[in-house]
Amino acid sequence: MAESVYKVVELIGTSAESWEKAAEAAVNRAGQSLRDLRVAEIVDLDMHLENGRVLAYRAKVKLSFKYEDGAG
Repeated sequence: MAESVYKVVELIGTSAESWEKAAEAAVNRAGQSLRDLRVAEIVDLDMHLENGRVLAYRAKVKLSFKYEDGAG
């Protein structure tokens, strides 16, 4: 098996409905510009609050994708 290298980026997705939808938003958006996504790791969950009310659920997601340097 050939060696592979993967790059990791960290994104924060938001949703007014749930943490799951926030994480999905991050993955879906990343998929629009990154190819060959491999793993999504939820590293943190929090909420944006205003006057004691939840405005948005936020999910910090680490995404890995296969690194291609364009040499081949």
